[in-house]
Amino acid sequence: MFAGRLMYKAAPLAIAALALGTMAMADSLVVKTDNGKVHGKLINNGLVRAYQGIPYAAPPVGDLRWKAPQPAAKWSGELDATKYGHHCAQNHVFDDMIFQDSATPDDRGSEDCLNLNVYAPANEKSKTKLPVMFWIHGGGYSGGGSSEPRHNGDFLPAKGVVLVTINYRLGVFGFLALPELAAEQGGSSGNYGLMDMVAALQWVKKNIGEFGGDPNNVTIFGESAGSFAVSTLMAAPSAQGLFQRAIGESGGALATGTLSIQPLSIVGPKDADWVKEIGVKSLAELRALPTDKVLDEAGKKGIVRFGPVIDGKFLTESPLDTYNAGKQAHVPLLAGFNRDEGFFLGNGMTAEKWKTTAADRFPDKTEEFLKLYPGATDAEAQRSAVDYGGDSFIAYGTWKWIEIDRKTGNPDIYRYKLDLAAPPSKFHPGSFAFHSDDIEYIFGTLDTRPGAVWRDEDRKLSDQMMTYWTNFARSGDPNGPGVPTWPKYGEGDPVLHLDAPITSRPDENRARYDFLMAQEKK
Repeated sequence: MFAGRLMYKAAPLAIAALALGTMAMADSLVVKTDNGKVHGKLINNGLVRAYQGIPYAAPPVGDLRWKAPQPAAKWSGELDATKYGHHCAQNHVFDDMIFQDSATPDDRGSEDCLNLNVYAPANEKSKTKLPVMFWIHGGGYSGGGSSEPRHNGDFLPAKGVVLVTINYRLGVFGFLALPELAAEQGGSSGNYGLMDMVAALQWVKKNIGEFGGDPNNVTIFGESAGSFAVSTLMAAPSAQGLFQRAIGESGGALATGTLSIQPLSIVGPKDADWVKEIGVKSLAELRALPTDKVLDEAGKKGIVRFGPVIDGKFLTESPLDTYNAGKQAHVPLLAGFNRDEGFFLGNGMTAEKWKTTAADRFPDKTEEFLKLYPGATDAEAQRSAVDYGGDSFIAYGTWKWIEIDRKTGNPDIYRYKLDLAAPPSKFHPGSFAFHSDDIEYIFGTLDTRPGAVWRDEDRKLSDQMMTYWTNFARSGDPNGPGVPTWPKYGEGDPVLHLDAPITSRPDENRARYDFLMAQEKK
């Protein structure tokens, strides 16, 4: 009887304690930002707090289409930050780009897309100052978004970082450069997508402390176009001081030729011709066109028609000139690329075709080229086609970025090459370390890749790469307990090979890059 009365009296206390605990958990998921409070959710079995779809700038629609990002409006109450905001308007670019904010697979996104996501360890208090990792997605500046499953923030924050993933304007909406826009905007136009990245970094500087992040320890990192963007932000005056470390995965914006960033004087008239082709006679008329109409017309020009430009304001010179002058941000750099960036170019190659290719492309250097990219057999020619294609596409530009940054005084560089060939999957039926293969390893999201059957070595490498990346974000040095030593990129050109097992050794392909640089200078 006595015990029963105790149990009876304790029940309301237990209920009250449970209610208080629930209220405390709910309170812990509410964070105050400059614009208002946001209410997040728990993911990864309660290990990570997620805040999704937070506006960092005003919707760039109507009169704000093709203008620099403007401040987001304040709100009252709590913003529901438990689901992704829209990804940015785009045409279909790559089959493996899947968007979790989309109701249908053919959703082309929205111009109202300047939002970001914040992921933080659930057990960290708001006063904790954790390193911040700021992710810039790839997609040729034409596609992609922060809601892709491979970028999910479930796992990386569990390594002790705050992760931020962003959307930024793409394609024609992000990079249209017109003389009329320049006249309206003080002499410069274009680069709106890059300006969005800076606006998001400024939001991080103001607000990330409330989520437990250190605004003075921000690492920008990205893959493909995101990596090009990282190298460009290191050269952009408006981005200086907004980040303290940089990671580039497969791409660097220091190339010349077809991949170079051209001046507004060249790009502007070409973009103006496009406007004339679609029958538009004024900026007001252009801004009034429906989103789908603009996308349809832009799509006729190809997916990489619109990109960064030397506009005279955001970029006053090419990134290459900035780096050569040593004026880029001097921050620790971790960068590299994957073994099979050009895997698709080996299909159908034969020894005979390769000799013809070599003679056509390098008539005065055919013999030298074939020593570096041999093709005595069909199998050897296929491998060399993959290597040359990957070098021309990604590897050489990334190497050039690393090399010039080192030559102009950066002592804190770490270089890698992803060698482990991933198992076949739905969108990549072969076994390659292909372009973009690194993303799921770094985010710990292997299980989001459709059709892949992962091996123990893949999961181990993923954990090791997450450790390296988060160690680097913490201190500017990827080394630490539980991972093989990663030497700095210095004497002997050491490269860390991400494989099973991980090893490091001198650069085996420098002669190829030196050859390509010599041809580039002609």
